[in-house]
Formats: sequence, structure tokens, C-alpha cells
Amino acid sequence: MWPCGGRRQRRVGGVALVAVVLWVLVRRFNWSELVPLRLWGRTLGLQTERSQFLLEGMPFRIFGGSVHYFRVPREYWEDRMLKMKACGLNTLTTYVPWNLHERDRGKFDFSRNLDLRAFLSLAAQNGLWVILRPGPYICSEWDLGGLPSWLLQDPEMQLRTTYKGFTEAVDAYFDHLMPIVVPLQYKKGGPIIAVQVENEYGSYAKDPNYMAYVKTALLNRGIVEMLMTSDNKNGLSYGLVEGALATVNFQKLEPGLLKHLDSVQRDQPKMVMEYWTGWFDNWGGPHYVFDADEMVNTVASVLKLGASINLYMFHGGTNFGFMNGALEADEYKSDVTSYDYDAVLTEAGDYTSKFFKLRQLFSMVIGQPLPLPPVIESKASYGAILLHQYISLWDVIPPLLQPIKSEFPINMENLHLNDSSGQSYGYVLYEVVIFGGGHLHSRNHVRDRAQVFVNTMYVGELDYNTVELSLPEGQGFRQLRLLVENRGRVNYGLALNEQRKGLIGDVFLNNAPLRNFKIYSLELKPAFMKSLQHVSGWSAVPDYFVGPAFFRGRLWIEHQPQDTFLKLQGWEKGVVFVNGQNLGRYWKIGPQETLYLPGPWLRKGSNEIVIFEERTAGRIIQSVDIPYLGRTQYVD
Repeated sequence: MWPCGGRRQRRVGGVALVAVVLWVLVRRFNWSELVPLRLWGRTLGLQTERSQFLLEGMPFRIFGGSVHYFRVPREYWEDRMLKMKACGLNTLTTYVPWNLHERDRGKFDFSRNLDLRAFLSLAAQNGLWVILRPGPYICSEWDLGGLPSWLLQDPEMQLRTTYKGFTEAVDAYFDHLMPIVVPLQYKKGGPIIAVQVENEYGSYAKDPNYMAYVKTALLNRGIVEMLMTSDNKNGLSYGLVEGALATVNFQKLEPGLLKHLDSVQRDQPKMVMEYWTGWFDNWGGPHYVFDADEMVNTVASVLKLGASINLYMFHGGTNFGFMNGALEADEYKSDVTSYDYDAVLTEAGDYTSKFFKLRQLFSMVIGQPLPLPPVIESKASYGAILLHQYISLWDVIPPLLQPIKSEFPINMENLHLNDSSGQSYGYVLYEVVIFGGGHLHSRNHVRDRAQVFVNTMYVGELDYNTVELSLPEGQGFRQLRLLVENRGRVNYGLALNEQRKGLIGDVFLNNAPLRNFKIYSLELKPAFMKSLQHVSGWSAVPDYFVGPAFFRGRLWIEHQPQDTFLKLQGWEKGVVFVNGQNLGRYWKIGPQETLYLPGPWLRKGSNEIVIFEERTAGRIIQSVDIPYLGRTQYVD
């Protein structure tokens, strides 16, 4: 028999244990404090109970924000997450870009800046839940909506359908992606509380069996968390799939918009998967901005109605390299390099007025103090950078590039390159021998823009609007050269199957189709850019020079490198590389006038800058500490 003192000790110990358990439960089920590493015994996951979400059986609201790991340097991932927490958000949403993870068919990359496991684990470490949006299609103003271009090698390809060639490729991709994702689900101790089935399929809706296929593909590979769909108002009823919660996307809260969700699914919580905090820009247009007060008032209205919300974008980042998408409605319009989006954070991760207004709003809703916002890193102005050497494209071709010979023009995707995966991005040079001059007609087979040369003499351009040129007469045989740029594949709408680039058909001279081409791939990959350093023929830049040509110079940094912005005033159109990193495109038509250069991509000492300029080159570029994204226009 235990003595009385022992019973008293056990009573005190029991009370203490209950207090500890109650403390843990309070910590555990206060939704605003839910932190993945603090949860024990996860069994229920995210659920719905009439008009509310439950997480582990307790009421929960999703305050989310979108940050895409592939648009942000890895060194800044945690900074952006800490800023989400400081704004009052509890959930991170991200797309997964298939065309980066499987650039060439059958070769998968989840390393370095594409380390999805590391990104999601970091979200957990910083107390953020995750809604994963793995596609396979993601839209996102990203080339072909995230689908790899090698899919278009099949002339019968039907993207985003149950066409066998597409589903076999998706299955192979998911077989590699899902083993990374599955262990990071909530019920397995990870941060993923929900997974989205495809993306805005209601606006495409070409195959009534497709959404069920994608859902099954996820479930069969071990996805056990809540499934969701995401559509705008007009696509809601066409993008549904049984067993997935429908969510809605918008920017302006029209009367009855959230109630419209009840017409497609009754007695379910309301979720805005994409509340558009700003908008994206196209070359030749304005820089769009969305009024901060109007945005915050709309968010407040959504919250007042009891809905959950995800801010698209919380932080937009950058379309580095050639990864920007495009629109094709009345005309083709490619997206700019910056994905600033007029979001809550700027392209470089700095605070905006939207951040502080939202922080105040979420603080009031949560009813608890928020973490202090991280200190902003200062930006550098390194001044003028002289591009002191150049080499003409025509001098680069013989030592570095081998032609593909073909009787007929071949589109970019079907060039026999990259282990038969074709060429995805960049430029293609088509050469053909002609005799004399005359009338050149593209029959609208140029995708997207071709500079036309006779030998090395510039003649003009062909694109969607200009389909014919006059070639000057000349003596003997000459080379006709078409330097064709892929400006970015359309990422939204019904034209996805028609996004092959380069020359997609015959080009005619005096009504006769051109034949017997030499075709050179100019994908400007890292290996090519490295070999360019050692090619002979670099010369001092003259006072005036017309491209296409490569230019190089050096930026010397004395201290710890900082973020900066490159201004290319006096340059016409091209691409900038710094220490081998492709910063993206510039174009004098704007609106974007500076390119973001992240500090982690620089180093103390010498930094090599290479510019591929298509036409008119300057002599210097400027490193400035303030971005300029162009003349602004408010979103209607």
C-alpha cells in the first residue's frame, strides 16, 4: 500500500501534468499560433465542417500568401517566410514548375534553387503550413504554364487532357515528384495541409475526364491531405472534381461572388485561393499597380464574411532566364522579366505600404502581437560598368556551334538536341542560300520574332504583325539569315497546343518555299556561355556597333555584395548574364527599365557581365539601388 504522502505527491504531479497538457492544448489549437514543429499525434489533418475549416478537430482559418521558390534566390527563401509571419500569415502556397524539374525528358532536377524538399522543410521550421499546387499545369505567367516544351514534339499532342502521350509524361513526372512531397504531408509530420488538383481547369475544360485523372494520379501516389481546386468565377462549375474543395480566384469582390461558391458546393467553408494583390506586365505596356487601400479593404471584406484567403502574390520575385510566359487574346504579348506584380513585397523582397496595412489588419483579426518584421537589407549602387569588349554573333558561330542540316525548316522543339528533348528557350538561327533578292513572306510562320539578314546586313524584322519584307538585289549567291527569338510561350487560354517556336512552317521568297537550311541552336545555356569566355576574336568596342553580338565587362566589388539593379539605357534588346546567371531579358520598349541582380549571385572582387544584344548596343550599363519598372497604370 502506498503511504498518504505518496498519494499527495501523485495528486500534485497529476495536477501539474493536467496543467502541462492544457497548456500544450491551448498552444496546439490556437489557430493563429499553429506551428508545425509543435504539433503532436497528427491524425485528422485539415477538414471541413459546414462553413469552417478544422485542423486536428479545432477551428482553423487559412491566412495564406504565395511565394514561388523558383522565382526567389534560395538564400532569400527564409527572409520571405519570416516576412510572411510578420504580416500575420500562417500558410505558404507555391506552385511546382514541371518545366524546370524535368527540362529534358527523363532527367529530373530537385537540387539547388529547385530543392523543393528544402523549401517546404524551411516553411515548417518557420511555422508555416503549406498548400502545394503541383499542377501539372500551373499558369503563373510562366512559360507554357509550367509544362515542358518537349511535350510539343508530338504533332498530335493534346495538353491538359487524357491524351495518352500527355498522361504518360505526367505519370513519369509524378513518379519522381510525389516521393518528395508525400513525406512532407501533415499526417506524416510535415507542413502540407492541402494539395491542389491541377489549376484553373474550368477555363480550359477540354476533357471531362481529365480532372478525375489528375486527382487519381495524386491519390495513387500517396497524397492523403485535403484536395482543392482553383478557378475564377466563370470557370468554377467546369473545374470541379468530386472529393476536392472548390476555391475561387479574383481581385474585385463582386456582390454575391463568395455566395456563388454555394451554388457549386453547399455547406462548405469559403476559400479564396488567389486574391490578386496586383498584376503582371507585358512588354510594350504599362507597369500595372493596384491601389493598396482598395486591396486591404477587399481583404477585410473577405475576412468579415468568414472566408479564408491566400494572397497571390505575397512576393512575386523574378522570371529569371527565359521563363516568362505570354498572353494571346487579340494579339500575342510576352511578359516582362520582373514578376514584381505590385505585390505585398517588392521584387527584391522589400516592404510596401500593402505589407504594413495588411499587418495591421491581420493583427486585429488574430488579436495577438505579431513578430517584428525583419530588417530590410540595403541595396547597392555600384555605378557605371564599362562593357569594353565585344564579339559578333557571326564570329561565334564557326568555333562554337554545329549546324543541323535540314531540307525543311524545323521548329525549336523538334531540333535533335538535348538527348532528343529539343530546344526549349532562347534563339534559333536559320541560314539558307539564296540567289538575288525579292519578296520574302513568312506566311505567319515566325514564332515569335525574327531579325532578317542578307549575309551580315540587317534587312528588317518579321513577327506576328510584319509578315513580309523586300530583300535587296545582289550579285551571286548570298546567305539569308533569320535569327528567331522565342519570346515566351503562352501560359493561359485555349492555345497551349500551338506554342511551338522558331519557324513553324515554310517561309517563301518570290512565292517559292526556302529549302536546305543550316540551323543553329542558341539556347545560351551555362556551358555555351562558359565556352564563350575562351573563344578568340573578342575586340575593343568601337564608338558605334550594331549587333547581334556579345559584349562583356567587369564589375569590381570591394565589400560584401548587395542586391542591385542594372539599368540598360542606350541598349535595345537582349539578355544579361552575371557570373553565368541569366538575369533575363531587357527591351527598350519597356515598361521595365532595370533588371534585378541578387546580391548572392555576386562575389567580392571581379564579377563578369556578358550581354547578348540583338541590335543597338550602348557602351555602359548602370548599377543603381532603386528599380524602375516603368510608367504606372492602375488596374481597372
